[in-house]
Amino acid sequence: MHPTTDNRPSLLIAMGPGIAERLLEPRHRTRLAALARTDPALVAHDLADPAPRVAAALAEAEVLFTCWGATPLTPEILAAAPRLKAVVHAAGSVKHHITDACWERGLSVSSAAAANALPVAEYTLATILLANKRVLQSAHRYRSVRGDHDWRDELDGAGNYLRTVGIVGASRIGRRVIELLRPFDLRIVLYDPYVTAAEAARLGVEAASLDELCARSDIVSVHAPQLPATHHMIGARQLALMRSGATLINTARGSLIDESALLPELVSGRLHAVLDVTDPELPPADSPLYRLPNVLLTPHVAGSLGNELHRMTDQALDELERYASGQPFADPVHPSALSHSA
Repeated sequence: MHPTTDNRPSLLIAMGPGIAERLLEPRHRTRLAALARTDPALVAHDLADPAPRVAAALAEAEVLFTCWGATPLTPEILAAAPRLKAVVHAAGSVKHHITDACWERGLSVSSAAAANALPVAEYTLATILLANKRVLQSAHRYRSVRGDHDWRDELDGAGNYLRTVGIVGASRIGRRVIELLRPFDLRIVLYDPYVTAAEAARLGVEAASLDELCARSDIVSVHAPQLPATHHMIGARQLALMRSGATLINTARGSLIDESALLPELVSGRLHAVLDVTDPELPPADSPLYRLPNVLLTPHVAGSLGNELHRMTDQALDELERYASGQPFADPVHPSALSHSA
């Protein structure tokens, strides 16, 4: 039993069904219970229609510990949480559940976006190197040839030496990709309207317009946030500017690329693509994306999954520890930044 003078914050776990079971290992639940007054087995899936135990816990909660599938924190839900002061989000973007009412209430919000950026950047690095090496193309051809073949002649234009990689968006992920690419003999060009030429130079890249980046790059990798201004930012003009044989990589959001303009370029074989996200999120069963030999299509797996979830949990619990000890969050979310970030 903890003494009645227990100063640990009261906490409620709030996230979608099945998420907590993957996110929280026994060691995390033990640490959570040490940092906050909470029932680590109680998970609120729906704060809009809570069970009595959840409603009681929400009324007492000073902190919400959230992840994917968390209920949007509307004024009505906040009214049912009069003691709520902070939200610790064990995932990336908070736009799904942090509303204007949260900022009006003065809530402190933290996100594990930095932890979630790492596996996306690693996926991107791997696919950049494999795409320039034409691994997907040669593996597909090898399955059909099944014999001796002049691979050096067929892959004469392949390789990673002095290729140009265009990074669209100096987001956390975009910046991490730039860091991971430094050891390789690659040229890096960046498009981001919020990054000056001087800052680009500090990042070790060359700033360029989006059209210039598309025209110059062997690889175009998209890392911009999903905003009204970025809808179909890679459209017919940008795709037409890309070099024949260039590869487009998208690990951001499917809506950033005009898929109706991209498909003809892929069907013709002029461009290659690595698509971890599409628009719609699940392509129709008859989509050519599933069968084209020049397309690597994956089901939105670049972000944290499996044991990578535990990195986000660890970062979120570090933030909770800071909050419980009266320190500011190391990775706070500022409402002013949400207009141009994920």
